Amino acid sequence: MRIGIVVDSACDLPQAFIEENNIVILPITLHLDGRQMIDQRDPETTLEFYRQHVSAAAQAETTAFSVEQTRNLFLDKLVIDYDLVFVFTIASSRSPMYDNVKQAALTILNEYKARRFAAGIKTPFAMRVIDTQNCFAAQAIPVIECVRMIKAGESHNKIRERVEYLVQHTYGYLLPRDLKQLRARAQKRGDKSVGLLQYVIGSALDVKPLVRGYRNTTGPVARVRHFEEGSAKVFKYVETQIERGLLTPTLVFEYGGDPVNLETLPGYLHLVAFARSKGIEVFVSVMSMVGGIHVGEGAIGIAFAANEHELELG
Repeated sequence: MRIGIVVDSACDLPQAFIEENNIVILPITLHLDGRQMIDQRDPETTLEFYRQHVSAAAQAETTAFSVEQTRNLFLDKLVIDYDLVFVFTIASSRSPMYDNVKQAALTILNEYKARRFAAGIKTPFAMRVIDTQNCFAAQAIPVIECVRMIKAGESHNKIRERVEYLVQHTYGYLLPRDLKQLRARAQKRGDKSVGLLQYVIGSALDVKPLVRGYRNTTGPVARVRHFEEGSAKVFKYVETQIERGLLTPTLVFEYGGDPVNLETLPGYLHLVAFARSKGIEVFVSVMSMVGGIHVGEGAIGIAFAANEHELELG
């Protein structure tokens, strides 16, 4: 069985991994400063976005890949190239992408037979739409496991059960460098998790909120003093979780800008070395433009899958 994978462009995976595994991207459109920018996960375009646009991006609008666009992509190409496609979307609580794909699936599954028959394919086509219930780096966790299981020749039912289980156990953390954009974006969305008083106090004392994505809920779960010190605490916490045992041998980092800047943060290189010594594969990606408009330039993100636990920063 030919199994394909589709993700939306908010999913923070390294470009090399995307290309190596023929992962298809559902683009997200940004409407910024009177122009449109298509987030297709091109690293150079994304870095240019951070260099030139991110300071004004809090007021940007985003448009998910539409029902019609999704239908056309599948019927024109994917129903021919694959027998089964797993589609992983950003959290349904944050975007209409999941609902759009589910709606498109109804049409696709009703219309694919003629396309496959014309291509000489008589076997059925199927698609599984997975709400990752998370954002950005955390979206990548079930995707990477899906790739591993496909390469191992696992059955599609086993893959589906496994990725749906991981969705419920994936933790994604975001630490913004600048509260101004985070607050402006939250205010635009009507999210009161970063209020004016918190912003003023946080800016004065250099206190940052640590934002967690987990089971379709995204919000601050802790506050840390100073960005570098906060990063070190988060990295140390992740080391503890690795020691306790992750559910997949996977750790995903993202950075709002050139990911090489992660290496300047205290504790980062130690965490990477420690993870690799435990057999954990480390993935590092530039944060998507969609991620950038929410948490800003210089923000870091980290994601992993683990048993349910309480956050302990020490």
